[in-house]
Amino acid sequence: MSSVGEDCNELKQQYDACFNSWFSERFLKGQTDDSACAPIFRIYQECVKRAIKEKKIDLREIDPIFETGLEEDNANRSGGKQQAGKS
Repeated sequence: MSSVGEDCNELKQQYDACFNSWFSERFLKGQTDDSACAPIFRIYQECVKRAIKEKKIDLREIDPIFETGLEEDNANRSGGKQQAGKS
């Protein structure tokens, strides 16, 4: 599968190779530290973010998790307390 941005395809391949190696050679053997792939992931992530902006993709239209005022955010702001009269 290609990346959202054509310029990101090589970075995606590098990250995928790193992840697959980590998963099969470390994670499945009980080593859960995934920091080995973190540097390439950050670079790839920035590339994807740029591509999303360039293509003017509104993530809120794709997935409601990107909406402002998430229930979790609202609960955190109110200290997780329920309003009076609600059970």
